[in-house]
Amino acid sequence: MPNIIALLLWFACGLAAAAEVSLVGVIGGKAAVVVLDGGEPKTVKVGQTWHGITVLSVDKDSALMEIEGTRRLLQQGQHYRRAAAASDREQATLAAGPGGHFVGEGAVNGTPVRFLVDTGASSIALPASLAQRAGIDFRKGEPGLSNTANGLVPVYRVNLATVRLGGIELNSVDAVVFEAGLDTALLGMSFLNRVDMKREGDTMTLTRRF
Repeated sequence: MPNIIALLLWFACGLAAAAEVSLVGVIGGKAAVVVLDGGEPKTVKVGQTWHGITVLSVDKDSALMEIEGTRRLLQQGQHYRRAAAASDREQATLAAGPGGHFVGEGAVNGTPVRFLVDTGASSIALPASLAQRAGIDFRKGEPGLSNTANGLVPVYRVNLATVRLGGIELNSVDAVVFEAGLDTALLGMSFLNRVDMKREGDTMTLTRRF
């Protein structure tokens, strides 16, 4: 099987700026497969430029790439990260609600949503009624089953075009839609693993990582 070069990028003011570039493999010295900001993989041939990243050459265990105008040679398993200043990154401040759970106002595909932070959820979870209001044809998603207090219920894996919480807006976020057994939108790790979380008493601040 071909190996993969994974590139995670963040764009600011329309210019590509790599937040994190990791080299995890190469494809026969001719091409690399790159991932932008957690999106879909794309094959980029040597000499090609994709979203500001140029693959210059590929060896058996390394790749020479131009990132932010600078040539960088990454060995397999090595990564390069450009961290933006926290003050320049999008943030959201959440308050603890009843029971100490953190809640915040946001939106899914532009539809207002009140989220409950749930670090135990692998992805955002939405009730079917909310998904319908957001215009999500969730039954075209990948079907599955989830065990709830009411027994097994149908769920559908989908990808959300945009998710906003406070001042943070992310694109292409994985989610699960519950046909029953869920009445609150849960903000799971498909969103939270793309932010830094800092808790101070009854306040939690989320800062976009990339």
